[in-house]
Amino acid sequence: MKKSYKQLIFLGVMALVLSILAACGGDEGATTTEAEGTSNGEAQVLKVAFNQPENHPQYKAMQEFGEKLKERTNGAYEIEIFPNELLGAQRETIELVQTGTIAMSIVAGSLLENFNEDFAVFNLPYVFESAEHQMSVLNNQEVVGDLYSSLKDQGIFVAGAFHSGVRNVYNSEKPINTPEDLNGLKIRIIESDTNIKMMEQMGGTGTPMGQGEVYTAIQSGVIDGGENNELIYANLKHAEIAPYYSYTKHLMFPDYLLINSQLFDGMSEEHQQIFKEELLAAIDREVEMWDEDVQKAIADAEAAGAKFNEVDVELFRKATESIVQEKLTTDNAKALYEKVREAAK
Repeated sequence: MKKSYKQLIFLGVMALVLSILAACGGDEGATTTEAEGTSNGEAQVLKVAFNQPENHPQYKAMQEFGEKLKERTNGAYEIEIFPNELLGAQRETIELVQTGTIAMSIVAGSLLENFNEDFAVFNLPYVFESAEHQMSVLNNQEVVGDLYSSLKDQGIFVAGAFHSGVRNVYNSEKPINTPEDLNGLKIRIIESDTNIKMMEQMGGTGTPMGQGEVYTAIQSGVIDGGENNELIYANLKHAEIAPYYSYTKHLMFPDYLLINSQLFDGMSEEHQQIFKEELLAAIDREVEMWDEDVQKAIADAEAAGAKFNEVDVELFRKATESIVQEKLTTDNAKALYEKVREAAK
């Protein structure tokens, strides 16, 4: 039965992707056509892959972004967001953006280090001190402009970065207070070499896995827990099967909005400028909504049985110091890291 269920899900996703291909025309000129809009004057629909539900601050911010983009371009573009991994896990949707099958995807920052290792700087443990510190760096074109354009030859342009909270460890077994408490526990992480080594240094075993598989994996004992912010923990009901949420505060990496590079470069300069302006406004709005939604998420998780506990963060910071130095392998990475830390002062 499990095999049949997975086959049905796969067929459903493939049918959705095929419908998108049909809507785009299914040929090599589809991306250029998207950039110029439709010939009959109708709004060109730009499809966005997203792995979280509709009540997530990023989803709501993207909705507002879409409304403003359509208004300011006189109806040239319309945003359509596909939440809940309807278009696949984040790694898969990057490939869909690269090929122009879809226009955009919101993905976790750690995935991009697989395309350019310098992105690892923003995914390092304890690199950011606060949301304000993070945003002051990640949307400052003087700092990130070259990095965000570095993937264009791979079909991707990083249009901007969203705040995605502070990631903490949660599990089904016990509260975590020290790195020793994580010994023997398998913790779901987003796929990246940095995350795997980070979790090892924190005391646990990192297990890469798509977000949609985590609930069942914890429930069945394949893994013991995960590491994420309070919103995802509550929204995906992980408190039901992993009630111990411990504030290790080990990561504050961003979520990036990726857009097909040919699509973006094909926009007029005016439309590119409007796109950038409205995206920055949406990012600012998302940060405001985040704090409000976190409080509700904590209450919802506690109602579902979650137990939150503070830890000695310095123990985990010290345990992960070596991964920071290990990942600063290029002059660009070292310069970026220095700029990030300078901005914290």
